[in-house]
Order: sequence, then structure tokens, then C-alpha cells
Amino acid sequence: MPIYEYYCHDCGTRFEMLRPRSKADEPAACQHCQGTRTSRAISLFAAHSDGKVVAGAGGGCAGCTPSSACATCGSH
Repeated sequence: MPIYEYYCHDCGTRFEMLRPRSKADEPAACQHCQGTRTSRAISLFAAHSDGKVVAGAGGGCAGCTPSSACATCGSH
């Protein structure tokens, strides 16, 4: 089962939950306030390769350029 991230619109908490794919987009009870006004959040991930961090799924920041490492986030 995959781990999904959710955002609680009541208290602003982001939390993770292990759920089957068939229930991924259904609201989940917030682990902080037990509110049910939650939605699935976009998850970011990073992978490590040869000692370097490889950002993925929107990783990095606005200051990154393809030719050099970013001084802010360290991504390429």
C-alpha cells in the first residue's frame, strides 16, 4: 500500500497515511484535529545517487538552473 500526504483545511496540518489506491482521493481524518475537511496533497520526493541528491516531482526551487547547482537548495 502506498503512503499518501494529506492537508487539513481545518488546522493546516500536513500528514501522511498508508492507504489503498482505491481510497487515495477520499477525505482522511486529520491526525492532529480529527477534522474531515482534508484533501490529498502533492507529494515531493528525492532520491540519492552517488552521494548527490536528485530532486524529483517538482523538487528544487525557482533559483535552480540546468547548468549549475543551486546555492539555495543544492539541486541541479
